[in-house]
Amino acid sequence: MSWHDFWSPVRISLQVSLLSSVVVLLLGVAAAWWMSKRKCKWKIVLETVLMLPLVLPPTVVGFLLLVVLGRKSWIGQAIEWLFNAPVIFSWWAAVIAAVVVSFPLVYQTMKNGFASVDPELENAGRSSGASEWQVFRHITLPITYHSLGTAFILGFARGLGEFGATLMIAGNIPGKTQTIPTAIYVAVDAGNTPMAWAWTCAIILISFLMLLLTGNRNPAAETRTAVKTK
Repeated sequence: MSWHDFWSPVRISLQVSLLSSVVVLLLGVAAAWWMSKRKCKWKIVLETVLMLPLVLPPTVVGFLLLVVLGRKSWIGQAIEWLFNAPVIFSWWAAVIAAVVVSFPLVYQTMKNGFASVDPELENAGRSSGASEWQVFRHITLPITYHSLGTAFILGFARGLGEFGATLMIAGNIPGKTQTIPTAIYVAVDAGNTPMAWAWTCAIILISFLMLLLTGNRNPAAETRTAVKTK
C-alpha cells in the first residue's frame, strides 16, 4: 500500500470539506435569517427549491451543475474568461458540489435555530435603538451559537462524504480532484482491497470525530450562557 497515494485523497477531501463548510455556513445563515423575516405566499415555494438537493439523487444534482457551469453555458464561459480556466473538472468544482448538496442541512439547522430565538429579546434590542444588524450580531447569533456549530459540522460531514455530484462535475483526477469516496470506488473497482479499507477507515474515523463533537454539545447550556453574557 502506497502512503503517498493514501494521503492525497484524504488531504483533498479535508480541504474541500473545510472550505465548502465555511461557504455553505455563510450562505445557510444568510438564507435562513432572511427567510425567517419573510411572510409571503411564495415563501413555501422558495423553501422547497432550497431543500431540493436534499432529496434529489446526487447524480441529478451533478448533471444540473454540469449544465449550469459547463463550457456551453454563459456562466461557465464567464468563469473561464475571468479565470482563464474552466471550473468543470477542477478542485473548485468539488467545492461547489459539496456546497450545493450540504446546503439544505445547514439551512434547515439554522432555520430551526432562528425559530428558537425569543422574539421579545430581539424586540428589546430594537426598542433600545439597535439596528437589525446589531440585533442579529449581538442577540440572535449568540443565542443560536449551538446551531451554528451543529450546522458547520453537518456541512463538513456531508461534504466529506459527497460522491455523485463530485464525480459528475469534478471527475476523479488523482492528486487534483480525487476525494476519499471516489478513491474508494476506484480502489474497489480495481480490486485494491487494502487501499479501499484504508480510506474507509479514514473517513469513518473523521466522521466519528465530527459526530462526537456534535453529540457533546449542550444547546440549552450554551443558550443560557449566551443570554447571560449579553
